[in-house]
Amino acid sequence: MPELFDAANTPMNHPQPISLKGMIKTIRSHFLTKWIGIMAILLFFASSLRHWMLQSTGFDLGIYDQVAYLLSRGMEPISSYLGFHHMGNHTAYSFYVMAIPYWIYPSVYWLLGIQAVCLALGAFPTWLLARQAGLSAALSSAMAAVYLLHPLVFNVNMFDFHPEVMGLPVLLLALWLARNDQKFWFCVAVLFVLGCKDALSVTIAAMGFWLLVFEKRRFYGAFALICGVVWFFLATQWIIPALSGNEAAALGRYQEVLGGDSVLEVALNLFRKPGIVLGKIFSADTFQYLALLFVPFIWGLSPRYMVPLVSVIPVVLLNILSKNDGQRDLVHQYSLPVLPFLLLSVIDSLAHGRGLIRQRRWIILWMLVIFLVLGKYSRYWQGYTSHLSTWHASREALALIPPNEGKVITDNYHAPHLSHRRDINLLRLRKFKEDYMDVDYVLINMTHPWNEDHEKANTIFNRLNRLKFLEVTYERDGVYLFTRKQS
Repeated sequence: MPELFDAANTPMNHPQPISLKGMIKTIRSHFLTKWIGIMAILLFFASSLRHWMLQSTGFDLGIYDQVAYLLSRGMEPISSYLGFHHMGNHTAYSFYVMAIPYWIYPSVYWLLGIQAVCLALGAFPTWLLARQAGLSAALSSAMAAVYLLHPLVFNVNMFDFHPEVMGLPVLLLALWLARNDQKFWFCVAVLFVLGCKDALSVTIAAMGFWLLVFEKRRFYGAFALICGVVWFFLATQWIIPALSGNEAAALGRYQEVLGGDSVLEVALNLFRKPGIVLGKIFSADTFQYLALLFVPFIWGLSPRYMVPLVSVIPVVLLNILSKNDGQRDLVHQYSLPVLPFLLLSVIDSLAHGRGLIRQRRWIILWMLVIFLVLGKYSRYWQGYTSHLSTWHASREALALIPPNEGKVITDNYHAPHLSHRRDINLLRLRKFKEDYMDVDYVLINMTHPWNEDHEKANTIFNRLNRLKFLEVTYERDGVYLFTRKQS
């Protein structure tokens, strides 16, 4: 058995496995609970402030808000934004638990609150993994701080809501459960993570391969590998096409690069077109993306103990090959599955006495600098305030639309404030007659249209004025509310 080291580089014994009950008891009294609580409050405040400033969007907050509302009211979760069943989007069956708080009281703030809690909770399994590996209390708490200060945690929290945030702490916990020989709860954790997003199946499958081949944990590796592969094929080849009528929504991001008319054909083109794949891998964009992933952890990574990163090869490759630049930053959710394995690689490195920095204060200072450089907190005064000139008008117009009643069409910023109804959609020109003939309310901001596309907004506004069954019932500062005339 290899020697493990504490912060002073003195050998220490590997902690004995503890039960899940013991872990819960530890949570109740641990100092880290305060850190997690404070972080959850800060994250919830940040996302709530963004929503209050009318900067959250229908895609994606409005989509999940509507689905949670419909589920809580016993209605079929068909998103009118998307035009099909919730499971035809990302097969996120774990999201169904959101029906419970929405049944108590329907509010979009449940999504924002649960997202904040889940993101903050990831610090505890990170600490558990560190203690499990034999790190001292000081270094273990430093690793928890590394997680909490990582800019991805804060930035993702600002970007509406995505179900995979629920899977982040559970994925970290699954790593601890595998190393702690907790078969039942590991299986539960894997199944929950798979139900947070279809794309997580590739991470679970790759994690299974790592556990099976490198960790020599046959049951855990085989279970994760089989579940990941089976769910990938079920989701992409059966559930999504059956419920949405199309291939997986992200397919178009890879067709332009690799070609192919289906998920399987695009996957095969990875091997048929090695020149294209290698060209994308060895590019400036990829170098920049990998730098964003690794620089926050450069102080603690050691090549010998980076084997857990085998688990992230598929998701990193997907992000590299996508035409969507948002998959190669620390702002969107696409790199969340990478974070647990980077943390584990650093933990394993520190546990074996490696790492350039091994003092808690310097580790935390480094992460503070990284957060100040890569965190997107400046948006609150540089970007989100740009629409405040119409904030009062928007609030007054929103208050005139009855809750839970009527079909509404509005822009991406107003939409998540009106999603508790069966039928809501975004302003669009295509299929104008189909969209607007049975509408009850249309809310449009001519001063600050979505993406500042004034030409499109003017075209829609002029067409709305020609619809005789609609009348303007509110107008202020360029914000207009059209309402269906009473017959």
